[in-house]
Amino acid sequence: MNTLTRAGLGLLMTTAVATAQADDVKIGMITTLSGGGSHLGVDVRDGFMLAMNQADRDDLEVLIQDDARRPDLAKSLSNEFMQRDQVDILTGIIWSNLAMAVVPSVVRQGTFYLSPNAGPSDLAGRMCHENYFNVAYQNDNLHGAMGAYMRGQGFENPLLMAPNYPAGTDALAGFKHLFEGEVADEIYTQLGQTDYAAEIARIRASDADSLFFFLPGGMGISFMKQWESSGVEMPVFGAAFSFDETIIKAVGSAAIGAMNTSQWAYDLDNAANQAFVEGFQEAYERMPTLYAAQGYDTARLILSALDKAHPSDKDAFRDALRDADFDSVRGEFRFGSNHHPIQDIHVREVVEGEDGEPTNRLVGIAVKDIQDVYAEQCRM
Repeated sequence: MNTLTRAGLGLLMTTAVATAQADDVKIGMITTLSGGGSHLGVDVRDGFMLAMNQADRDDLEVLIQDDARRPDLAKSLSNEFMQRDQVDILTGIIWSNLAMAVVPSVVRQGTFYLSPNAGPSDLAGRMCHENYFNVAYQNDNLHGAMGAYMRGQGFENPLLMAPNYPAGTDALAGFKHLFEGEVADEIYTQLGQTDYAAEIARIRASDADSLFFFLPGGMGISFMKQWESSGVEMPVFGAAFSFDETIIKAVGSAAIGAMNTSQWAYDLDNAANQAFVEGFQEAYERMPTLYAAQGYDTARLILSALDKAHPSDKDAFRDALRDADFDSVRGEFRFGSNHHPIQDIHVREVVEGEDGEPTNRLVGIAVKDIQDVYAEQCRM
């Protein structure tokens, strides 16, 4: 392992000695490694470092810091990375409110930012920038795909629920855009909320024929456990953020039968994905989530661009990123005009696995080659 890593805020990682050279590349990762939703950041980090370690390069240094899901800390860390450490590339942010606090300033100062998760609509549209690339999705994509899928399945009056922050409002806007029908109600919760008794009572009293919700991380775990004990009977739908492998195993049987959308699944049949899943399980002794897959693809994109140009040659490196000349775990991958992916969104069902634990099983494609609606607002 020749990639040099330096860790912050108590994070322990294997470090190998490398000789600093003038043309070495520094990558700063700011991600959530503690507190609520930390498993998202841990998986992004681990997927990213798996690809870096597999590449076995001695010209890279990865610096990792924990933002603790705080916008002010994320902003401070980005300034330290750029001014003190003089990183060439920043990445890692999970939460859209943190991305909005960090990314605009970073890219204006000439540093490349590659998002392995957060994809707020403003950064895809009116605030797009040539130095910003999103390797995951635009926030609407997975939710819009589920809206299209539910419409096709004959649901006519869904109730929608999400936290009141940029990714939450994007989620419900995206769902409604492709559902193209009336909804029973929209409920906005607090970010990080753990008690959903009032919301469940409101759902029970509604005339909805189904529930679609976006509650990533620990929020989804809390809600689904309370939902099971409530006795409310209603078909449940969501996106992978509320039904990743970590969440559904924590929720248990309550998750069985839920349908969710994702641009990635561990059982996608392509060679890059099979190698990734096997490598991740061998390295970390757990099944990867979509966050790990996004971290892995982000690192592989960076590595493919570094084969063509150094980040100091900004135009050449930017063109190399746009080419996306790497084998994605998703299969076909390409960027749209606003540097967000154009990709297939799949439907998965939570089923009981061979070990008796809940797991996701690929069902089919919800929407092919989806592109976000904000690209037309991008004047890049």
